[in-house]
Amino acid sequence: MKLFFTLLFVCSLGFTHCQTSALPFPSSWEGEWTGTLEIFKDTGKVQELPMELHILPIDTASSPAWTWTIIYGPDKEKGKRPYELITVDAEKGIYLIDEKNTIKMEGYYLGGQFFQWFEVQGSRLLTKTEKVGDTLVWEIIVSNDQPVSTTGNSLFEGEEIPPVLAFAVTNLQRAVLRKRR
Repeated sequence: MKLFFTLLFVCSLGFTHCQTSALPFPSSWEGEWTGTLEIFKDTGKVQELPMELHILPIDTASSPAWTWTIIYGPDKEKGKRPYELITVDAEKGIYLIDEKNTIKMEGYYLGGQFFQWFEVQGSRLLTKTEKVGDTLVWEIIVSNDQPVSTTGNSLFEGEEIPPVLAFAVTNLQRAVLRKRR
């Protein structure tokens, strides 16, 4: 049981909400951010392309909202993903990314970082965006939805050990973005 509570404690550390800027999120991140997206697989870096993230306020009557427009590649129209970031509960760090195509996914601002964790077409994706100095570091970590191993799930020295599933990381996408304006 000690292992279970240790794992529970370690996992709960990631859910502590803290504000790290004089301006609250996402106001402190407003701007047009540009950089290079690097894509890695087990063989190393497999691709590099321009990327932008535009976080700009939207005038809405219902709740505070911002653009969360991602642009991949040199063709700014073809590569444009015009999402919106909507405040659900700023005190709890809960937001919503509206992809404007029936997909709306929760996002969480925790410890100065914005996270989304979702599954699509057999892959699990964890996105993380963090303001580091005068940059935004944007990452997506991808794994399969099937575990590569399961350990634990047994009795060890009188302690019930829960099952622990491990997932292979198959892809990393990372961009360091600088504010253009």
